[in-house]
Amino acid sequence: MPRMTRFPALIIALLCCTTALPAAAQQTPPPKPGEAAHAEAANFTVTSSAFIDGAPLPDDLRCTRSGGDGVSPPLSWDNAPVDTQAYAIVMQHYPVGTYPGVNEPSHYWLVWNIPAGADGVARGNPESLGVEGSDKDVRATGYTPPCSPSGAGTHEYTIWVYALDAPLTDLPDQDDISIVWADVMAALKGHVLTGDSITFLN
Repeated sequence: MPRMTRFPALIIALLCCTTALPAAAQQTPPPKPGEAAHAEAANFTVTSSAFIDGAPLPDDLRCTRSGGDGVSPPLSWDNAPVDTQAYAIVMQHYPVGTYPGVNEPSHYWLVWNIPAGADGVARGNPESLGVEGSDKDVRATGYTPPCSPSGAGTHEYTIWVYALDAPLTDLPDQDDISIVWADVMAALKGHVLTGDSITFLN
């Protein structure tokens, strides 16, 4: 009987600790240890000319319902490893009550096989760099602008950019609505030289 009374208490304690995880810990799972195989990998950085890390998404980049044009934000990256052969972008959000390693996030942008010579993507990706997977609702390919209902509070969205040792040949070479977050994560395994992320609030 004593064991039975301690066991529920342990579960309650674990749930409380998990709920208390800071937002940053929920949003930015780093590349797995060992994937950053080069000394220069630690210098890889991702920035945006539209916002600083952790700042609100600018009004003009919000969804059309909120008065923006709903296109993808501009991104730039620097100091990739010299043997980078391609890049991938993953934008994701863990809804309240979901956590890395336990739940899959909602994905808002999946792009792979961006050419190695690229040092970023322009606002709206007008050059169509890379190959794109499904939007958040698996209704089309490409970017999904976050569009939280009024009164839903502020949410954090993370954009990861990965420098790769080779193009991701396990994924299609043309935009494909069937490709979701789990597919991209599986294809990235073993190919990530380094990665960095930037977040915004909306």
